[in-house]
Amino acid sequence: MEKIFIKNRHNQNVSVLIEKADNQKGLAFVMHGLGGFKEQPHIENFAKAFRDNNYTVIRFDTTNTFGESDGNYSDATVTNYYEDLEDVISWSQTQAFYQEPFILCGHSLGAICSALYAENYPEKVRALAPISTVVSGQLSIEAHTREEMSDWEKTGWRTTIGYSSGITKRLKWAHMADRLKYDLLPKVNFLTMPVLLLVGEVDTSTPLSHQKILFDKLPGKRELQVIKNAPHTFRDEEHLREIYQIMDKWIKSLG
Repeated sequence: MEKIFIKNRHNQNVSVLIEKADNQKGLAFVMHGLGGFKEQPHIENFAKAFRDNNYTVIRFDTTNTFGESDGNYSDATVTNYYEDLEDVISWSQTQAFYQEPFILCGHSLGAICSALYAENYPEKVRALAPISTVVSGQLSIEAHTREEMSDWEKTGWRTTIGYSSGITKRLKWAHMADRLKYDLLPKVNFLTMPVLLLVGEVDTSTPLSHQKILFDKLPGKRELQVIKNAPHTFRDEEHLREIYQIMDKWIKSLG
């Protein structure tokens, strides 16, 4: 494993983990969600499934999160996360391990960024695994109460406490205003590559009902898996084992 820092288009430092396969079969990029980081247990779990199948795996901390890259969480947007994904992939193109087409895997906000990239550059993407994906900004709003959204917009801030870290997270309303610009459905016909959708049964942020909307419109080979009793962010060891088994089987099915 190698960790380096690269510069994004805004000259900010982005922390990147490179795990090279000895006999590389393919290349996979694994992306965390809003406020996440590359060493989270579920992100590591996704990466392990690829590593164990002889894929070189790239993980990174976006800017404006709680990892090692520059920026402040309060400024996080879909736009900045997506741009960082583009920039990491562009940097990878200069490296000896680079291989097309590659696989994209992301969780939540990282999932919609991965899917957006696949819609924009379908020829580069061999397969896509958007886990617990945000489908659109509008659906994200509908997943919250009207009171929650009204208070966030009125005050300009949303404050939450990290489940395991206990960190107070404050996010600007500008995040949601930016998120409303994004929707996977208008260009869904570009997602002709194999797609694995996976979601927790009790996920309230990107619920199963949202995943089914996307699943029903996917034009190619598709799979939807539901992890029983699992929330939006996978932490339970049993859930992580089940997800690993699903992903391992899916990766092997790609040939």
